[in-house]
Amino acid sequence: MTSQTVRVPMPQTPVLMRETLGKIAVLTLNRPEARNSLSEELIASLHAALSEIHDDKSVRAVVIAANGPAFSAGHDMKEMTARRADADRGRAYFAHIMNACSAMMQAIVRLPKPVVAAVQGIATAAGCQIVASCDLAVASEAASFATPGVDIGLFCSTPMVALSRNVPRKQAMEMLLTGEGISAARAREIGLINHVVAAGKQLEAAIALADKVALKSAYTIKLGKEAFYRQTEMSLAEAYRYAAQVMTENMMARDAEEGIGAFIEKREPKWQDR
Repeated sequence: MTSQTVRVPMPQTPVLMRETLGKIAVLTLNRPEARNSLSEELIASLHAALSEIHDDKSVRAVVIAANGPAFSAGHDMKEMTARRADADRGRAYFAHIMNACSAMMQAIVRLPKPVVAAVQGIATAAGCQIVASCDLAVASEAASFATPGVDIGLFCSTPMVALSRNVPRKQAMEMLLTGEGISAARAREIGLINHVVAAGKQLEAAIALADKVALKSAYTIKLGKEAFYRQTEMSLAEAYRYAAQVMTENMMARDAEEGIGAFIEKREPKWQDR
């Protein structure tokens, strides 16, 4: 009688982890061995999680964090380079991955709930793009940010879209043209992030910030976030016309009626999220 070794497949570590803390969903990038580079699987997993959260009324805010020393080093260059062997030298795949990543970034912006980045280490290229795409961002004093694609002959054109909508033009151009990194303190100065905290405290601070927003009317936050991003693409006159329409719609909401009444009566409002 011969014995045979049975090989049991090891469970695959998820590239994205999700945890629920009260009304806050924490999404954690989990490819620390690859500096949380955005592989095709990680992009798809993050997009899928955002889609699930979109209409989940139990979630009122989202925090995006990361495991390991790096927040995210951007796209997975090894994965992309492997497609150079394709008949078209990777053109179709490169278009697919860039469009998939762009759609995921837009899902952050279009989520009807606030999204807070908790940055513990370097956030470069598309990693910096995630931070810029989030509504709010808290960073460790050890964090740094860069769009260094120019150093390897690949201008950070898609990260540029989010970066240029967050920081003044000349500061964005300096980051994009030189590829040099900036500290967390400098990122706060130019408006890329909101707060700098002691190393190791960024997740706690990001959750606390998300909790503050989660106390507000979910309907009001949804309406306001959508309006904020839409009006930035309009002329001044168009923005005011649109904002006036939003304010009128907001005034008709039950939560606005309740909130104003609570303010006048000096009591805490009871939100109905409608």
